[in-house]
Amino acid sequence: MNLKKSLLLTSSLLFAPLQFLTAGTAHAEAPNVVVSIKPIHSLVASIMQGVGEPSLIVEGAASPHTYSMKPSNASALENAKIVFWVGHGLEAFLEKPLETLGNGATIVELDDAPGLEKLKFREGGAFEPHDDGDEHEAGAEHAHSGEEAHHHDEGEYDMHLWLDPANAKAMATQIEKTLAEADPANAAAYKTNLDALNARLDTLDKTIADTIAPIKDKPFIVFHDAYQYFEHRYHVKVAGSITVSPETLPGAQRLSDIHAKIVELGATCVFAEPQFEPKLVNVVLEGTPAKSGTLDPEAATLDAGPDLYFQMMESIGTSLKACLSSGS
Repeated sequence: MNLKKSLLLTSSLLFAPLQFLTAGTAHAEAPNVVVSIKPIHSLVASIMQGVGEPSLIVEGAASPHTYSMKPSNASALENAKIVFWVGHGLEAFLEKPLETLGNGATIVELDDAPGLEKLKFREGGAFEPHDDGDEHEAGAEHAHSGEEAHHHDEGEYDMHLWLDPANAKAMATQIEKTLAEADPANAAAYKTNLDALNARLDTLDKTIADTIAPIKDKPFIVFHDAYQYFEHRYHVKVAGSITVSPETLPGAQRLSDIHAKIVELGATCVFAEPQFEPKLVNVVLEGTPAKSGTLDPEAATLDAGPDLYFQMMESIGTSLKACLSSGS
């Protein structure tokens, strides 16, 4: 009898580590997933929580508008099973690498996700370049205008789709579907995470609406025209942008026009962005009562991860309220 008990005890002790290891590997190994930019990476990371961690290409304070590929990015793409990006109109630097390096991967262009609300590029007025008196500056503006026209012809709509939580939900649904099809062993976990993410996005949407309700009728100027989806969702009044696109600096005439717009509308604030030249904001502010603030539509100052999207969107709302509430 004692021998039998001893054998049973020995068997239990031998089996215990196996049980522990099994409990620690409840999810099958996740596929290698690569994501282009921080806001989209945050959505993917939320859906992959507890299963795996996606890789990010545009890290730190870099911007997709001015990014250059690194060898580590090329390596990540070569090993990827799934690549998520917004599309040709935003991450132009990825077009050729995806053709040559991403052949073995499922490439998901999220601007094709079902259920997205897409807004046309703004045309005219304070959202377009103007003729410059100086020939050199005029040439730069006109060349850029042609470049912009090319992008407009390709996509015909604004690519900053993630700045509306409803669009974030549409993209998240496409992300979950892609992950579940590529990795059916973890499909249940992806679905559970999607449901949690959608509930969190609904709460975020209400929080932002409540935050900016007191200031949504006050006009303001932004650094570049990235906020149309936020404006459309929450009915704030973006009166113009300093530059059409951050790849090209504005000429003197455009800065003068924006300065006049601030005076004409009584715009309370002019918002810079962390990645781009802050001196231009000071130029258009000079001689006006408007204040300056900072908006971060690409989350340049935030750490990548599941919480980033929520921190970024809440920060836009609180930054708008802080500056516009204090304006005259």
